[in-house]
Amino acid sequence: MCHPSVVFISLFFNRSPQMWTGSRSLSWTVLSSISRKKLLNIKSLNSSLYSAPPPTKSHHFLTSRQSVYLQPFPNFSSVLCLSGSASCSGPMELKEVLEVLEQLAPLSLAESWDNVGLLVEPSKHRVIKTILLTNDLTEAVMEEAEAVNCDLVVSYHPPLFRPIKRLIQKDWKQRLAIRAVEAGIAIFSPHTSWDSAKGGVNDWLVGGLGRGQVSVLNQALGGASHCQKLEFMVRNAEELNSVVEELKACGDGTTLQFTSSRPDSSCVHVSVTCSDSALTSSVQTLLKHSTPSQSLSILKLEKPPLMGHGQGRLSVLDHPVDLTTAVQKMKSHLGLNHLRLALGAGKTPESIVSCVAVCAGSGASVLSGVKADLYITGEMSHHEVLDAVAKGTSVILSDHSNSERGFLFVFRERLAVRLPDDVTVLVSKADRDPLEVV
Repeated sequence: MCHPSVVFISLFFNRSPQMWTGSRSLSWTVLSSISRKKLLNIKSLNSSLYSAPPPTKSHHFLTSRQSVYLQPFPNFSSVLCLSGSASCSGPMELKEVLEVLEQLAPLSLAESWDNVGLLVEPSKHRVIKTILLTNDLTEAVMEEAEAVNCDLVVSYHPPLFRPIKRLIQKDWKQRLAIRAVEAGIAIFSPHTSWDSAKGGVNDWLVGGLGRGQVSVLNQALGGASHCQKLEFMVRNAEELNSVVEELKACGDGTTLQFTSSRPDSSCVHVSVTCSDSALTSSVQTLLKHSTPSQSLSILKLEKPPLMGHGQGRLSVLDHPVDLTTAVQKMKSHLGLNHLRLALGAGKTPESIVSCVAVCAGSGASVLSGVKADLYITGEMSHHEVLDAVAKGTSVILSDHSNSERGFLFVFRERLAVRLPDDVTVLVSKADRDPLEVV
């Protein structure tokens, strides 16, 4: 949710040609009156929105609490949050900024091992006026944050990653957390949610070599709340009602769907979807009844893929380039004077690159086994590079954070346009990769 004073424009595109045309003309009539500077690109809309398609007419639904089937990343419904006008000025709360950050890259996209989200929350109320973006929160960056009277630091890498049992001055990361608390500065980390998000770090990185047909290497999956499907039979409506009432008592949002197995039969086939946490109690309930217990089957539901989201990218270039040109393009894209290049077996600087695979940061685990002319990542071990080279794949290494840092400038623009005019978004000048070529 945006700041209460922010203007919302909802675009609902119906499959009906008449509805589509009407919605489109109405939308552009409204949008045309808004400054282009403040207009959000429809392609970068919040992909965490959900829509609920109506059930088919042949099904009936019984719910222990109101439930719907949710489909992530809808194609026909979006919300535009436009800011920068006079109506968007005024103080903005931390929770409101966090909601905007969630819209840009849902934290649900982060890897399970990661530590993302709000890491330090000040105890005293403080409106957000200055936000500092950084790849790493170091002591130099913290000094910069204090100097600009920063209210929120968005650190791509989480400065707090492993569990902490104490806060002491001997550890530099704990020391930074203490300084942030004392200064009333909030700290937020998106890390792998930015990597995975469509239009995020990896899409930015692969774009350095130009346009191409881009696909995701490790597909992200939706977090469906109902993961188990129970199928069983009941003899009649009386038994059905009894089972339904008992399943309702199990709670946890169990959703029941049932249809008659044959038009000429009183026997009813029942399909139940439930969460993992409700599975045991639901099964125990069904085992108390003879017919359901004899016909019970349990299916594990797969999570749906979130198209365009996930770790790593593969691009088949519209305009292939040779390795020398690829290196120069990536130097320019990353803002670096030097890169490390390993030539694949049988390759030369003049060899053509038609297909490139990228993974920001330390990308060996994502890139392993991927067939491509070129790998681009921040770092790989010596033996991981040798393995790639032996398979004829060349490798470009930029050092870890150099493969990520340039995205901060892209994200600054995406964030600033969604915030009131009196919120300043800065990119750290003190942030840099700890390694440099000397």
